Amino acid sequence: MNKGDLINKIADSAKITKAQAGDALNAVLDGVADALKSGDKVTLIGFGTFSVSTREARTGRNPQTGASIKIAAKNVVKFKPGKELSDSVN
Repeated sequence: MNKGDLINKIADSAKITKAQAGDALNAVLDGVADALKSGDKVTLIGFGTFSVSTREARTGRNPQTGASIKIAAKNVVKFKPGKELSDSVN
């Protein structure tokens, strides 16, 4: 399922236009992204929790040359599914 499919599903389920569903989905995704940028967790009960974790700088290898390279530290987004989501998939 891609974003367009999700917009169609939202529009059908909520009986709203695709434009309204697209605006609603974009608002939710922007809200989640803004919260994560500011370092907050986003918890959707039953669905899961989005959080930001820091990955430390490390040394890696270039697979073509075998030379050591430095990989910079960065923030990564993590998702932990909620119990209801996990149960519905299994």
